Amino acid sequence: MADERYEKGLALRRQVLGDRYVSQALLNIDDFNADFQRFLTEYCWGDTWGREGLSLKQRSLNTLCILGVLNRPHEFEAHVRGALRNGCTLAELRETLQQIAVYGGIPAGVDAFRLARKVLAEEEEGR
Repeated sequence: MADERYEKGLALRRQVLGDRYVSQALLNIDDFNADFQRFLTEYCWGDTWGREGLSLKQRSLNTLCILGVLNRPHEFEAHVRGALRNGCTLAELRETLQQIAVYGGIPAGVDAFRLARKVLAEEEEGR
């Protein structure tokens, strides 16, 4: 069962965050973080992102709210890219960032908009 969860989690992780991002994370596995990486892939991705009830698009928007309020810029940027992969529109992203500002505080909203604009510019550049 654990291998099934791992494979499901790894597939979802790649789908949302992209092959490049996940491959880099896997290259960085060592004796110190191997158990954590497995836990992350099985629990966060296989068991949580893999649940029914919310679309990947909705999970992306929820995740952005949480990461924005918690001030986790590295993960926030990765999940902005994931939200785009999951079909989130610019209008949906903008509304989500507005929610961050209202419920998490204006500084969190300012950072969220700044980080999202950075990612959007990078994505536009890469096309």
